[in-house]
Amino acid sequence: MLHSAKQAMTFAFSPASVLACMASAAVLMTGCTDDSETVRRIQTQRQVALQKQSQQDHLGETVSLLSQFVGLNEEKASRQISYHLNQWSQNQSGDGDPVKMPELASTLTDVLPEENLRGEVLRDDFQPSDVSVLRDAYLFRQAVQWIDNPIREDPLLVDWLKGLSGEIGEDAASQLRTGCRLFDWTIRNVAVEPLDSSVSVPPQVPQPPFPFGMKLEGPGYRQTLYQTIWRGRGDSIQRANVFTALCEQAGVISAVLARQSDEDGVLTPWAVGVLAGDQIYLFETELGLPIPGPDQVGIATLEQARKEPTVMRRLDVAGYFDYPLSRTDIQQSVALLNSRMQAISPRMKKLEDGLTGDRRMTLYVDVDAVAEKLDAIPGVAGVRMWTLPLLADIYQAEARRMVDRDPLFSFYYTSRWAVLEGQDEMARNLSSGRWQHLTGQFADDDIEGVKGARTRYLEQRAPEFEISDLRINVDLQKRYGLRRGLGIDSSQYDQQLQQIQMFMRLGKRTATHWLALVQYDDGRFATAANWFEKRVLDEDQMSMWEDSARYNLARAKEHAEEWDEVEELLKSERTYSGHGNRLRARLIDKSFRE
Repeated sequence: MLHSAKQAMTFAFSPASVLACMASAAVLMTGCTDDSETVRRIQTQRQVALQKQSQQDHLGETVSLLSQFVGLNEEKASRQISYHLNQWSQNQSGDGDPVKMPELASTLTDVLPEENLRGEVLRDDFQPSDVSVLRDAYLFRQAVQWIDNPIREDPLLVDWLKGLSGEIGEDAASQLRTGCRLFDWTIRNVAVEPLDSSVSVPPQVPQPPFPFGMKLEGPGYRQTLYQTIWRGRGDSIQRANVFTALCEQAGVISAVLARQSDEDGVLTPWAVGVLAGDQIYLFETELGLPIPGPDQVGIATLEQARKEPTVMRRLDVAGYFDYPLSRTDIQQSVALLNSRMQAISPRMKKLEDGLTGDRRMTLYVDVDAVAEKLDAIPGVAGVRMWTLPLLADIYQAEARRMVDRDPLFSFYYTSRWAVLEGQDEMARNLSSGRWQHLTGQFADDDIEGVKGARTRYLEQRAPEFEISDLRINVDLQKRYGLRRGLGIDSSQYDQQLQQIQMFMRLGKRTATHWLALVQYDDGRFATAANWFEKRVLDEDQMSMWEDSARYNLARAKEHAEEWDEVEELLKSERTYSGHGNRLRARLIDKSFRE
């Protein structure tokens, strides 16, 4: 009854019904007088109100589908979203402005022919291929809203950032402060991998025919933006991809800075630059650190790195690591904008303009205007659109075609992340937890009956004795929905159970690491340290998360000012990211222990 009453009230006081009543009243009051013009005007207003209500519903359905995208059938949801957007778009009046290609779009034609590029950018209709861009924008916008918080500031930068407002202005300092938070989160949450993992591919795995000189597990392009943040692992280029995408949603101008070869023109990224005021501040995703400024205080600007020899020289760690670049190597850099080609289209601009309130997200970038700002900075030798997003999409499409053709390649390509991206119940539960984590839903919502990231991750942590007993305990197999299929002999079934045990352990250890990160991001540093130390770094259950866990344990202990333990962890010989970690240990010693 309450529901019915609420519906009735909603109908009774909707804009359309009010206008209808006004129209009836107008007719009654005028009697036999010919007032047809007034009636027509009111009817037109009613039609406009109904149309606006319908348009709002289409955008509402779009955002609703994006918010629960991970739990939906991707192909079906993409069709539904493109349908709603096209229905909404058809009801929008054109502004009459001529449609033209941004000048910077031409820098993508090395990868995509100009005719294809123009067709993709200038088409009016939304297609399912646009939905991955919308999904990423929604996810990254949700992430920015909870990441951009003082609790997630790097202790090394807090005092320096406080004093920066007087030098560059409050607005510029605020932009840089947000950039620092997003960078710190990226480094802690995207575990670093070697730049080129192609050498680790077993020789028996067939190589797809990748174009543009790409190779299986090559640098940067081997994962899309979404895959990198979703899996929480990536090389330094993929970390830069995530960081700059977060900056885009936060309204912070950033670009990947690349050195250009004099011989073949190849661009090699070396840092990410964040524009604040009239300076570009440098962040190094391989080291996992902002490049320290003069006297190892704060963050170096591009101007300082080009003029002060000590800025780059102090990236060396005597006796351990030599940084490969010097001041002379970075005198000129090409700025690469991490904007998808869909993000320069008129349809995305129209959609972004139509989103209001909590639905707002960055979908369109005026790349020519951004390029003009960056190009004005000394040391920037031109601005281009980054081809990495396009190359990653091409790589994925070619790999997927090989998955359909070759069973050996299919197993190699899909098995590593089946624990998160598979279709079984365990994978769906972990993926639900991951979505809740990235969108900032850590705790359960008892009112809506939605489990938060903590609960989802805890559900992945089956006791080790239970996992071990899976092969011999029939009741346990039934509880997990496992049964031997027809025509499967006992040895084959046992092999299947062993594989399931492997995935259960991988899922458990992945969930444990992410749960520790949730504790850190919720400001529970002591609890996070306990989880990293006692569970993720358990010697009996080591996993691919060891390097990241050791770094995050050190970061958690920084908040407790346990400097001896922090130094020991950062100087561990067991970490892949030893260079950046030792630099951080040196900065901590200078800032907090001298």
